[in-house]
Amino acid sequence: MIQLKTMLNCIDNSGAAIVECVQLIKMKRPATVGDRIVVVVQKQRSFGPETGPGGSVSVSAANKVRRGDIRHAVVVRTAKKYQRRDGSVVKFGDNACVLVNKAGDMVGTRLSGVVGAELREKQWSKILSLAPQHV
Repeated sequence: MIQLKTMLNCIDNSGAAIVECVQLIKMKRPATVGDRIVVVVQKQRSFGPETGPGGSVSVSAANKVRRGDIRHAVVVRTAKKYQRRDGSVVKFGDNACVLVNKAGDMVGTRLSGVVGAELREKQWSKILSLAPQHV
């Protein structure tokens, strides 16, 4: 259950490490796996120092987002347990998301970590195809 001010891990390679939920899109209930939310980047992921022109150390060029950027995201894991239609109960160890643009295309190109299978029902098959495992 993701609501306002919830902190989430970002599991793609867009450059964001931790994001904070600032808005739920088209919902009056808390967000679950497969829902779209608006987030602000709280912490950037450092991919290691890269030397720029002149030998100076610059911020990694692989970062597609910066701290303070407001982006859309899709929730892929929630720490709150929820029950599926077949009766099984699923609970993940953390809250996690994947950054997307307004058209719904992913910002990053790779995912690290498992994602929920509920993404298939909500037509996020691109995220499922890039994930190493879905539960």
